Amino acid sequence: MHIYRLIPAAGPEDPNWSLSPCQGEVVVRAKSSGDARIVATEAEADFPENRAKPAEGVSTANASAFRNEKLYTVIEDISGRYSGDGPRAILSGSFDHKVILPLVARDP
Repeated sequence: MHIYRLIPAAGPEDPNWSLSPCQGEVVVRAKSSGDARIVATEAEADFPENRAKPAEGVSTANASAFRNEKLYTVIEDISGRYSGDGPRAILSGSFDHKVILPLVARDP
């Protein structure tokens, strides 16, 4: 496995952040840079878990900012700070797992 850093690439004023909030830098253990995006996305809650409407299809995973190359860049971390041994996982970063907001009941 390899270690990757997902780093925000867009400035805070970028309108694409309105689709999914910036979660800051995240470090993951993954098979590839593409897999690193998936590992980070899997740490976020999905639509079925929060009773929210999906952005695309039946899952909100495709709407994650981690999958958007305009919002996040992926860089391999060769510092040796983290071991490549072990399962695919988030290794560092403090982000909100519930970036998908639940549906709010409205009065008729």
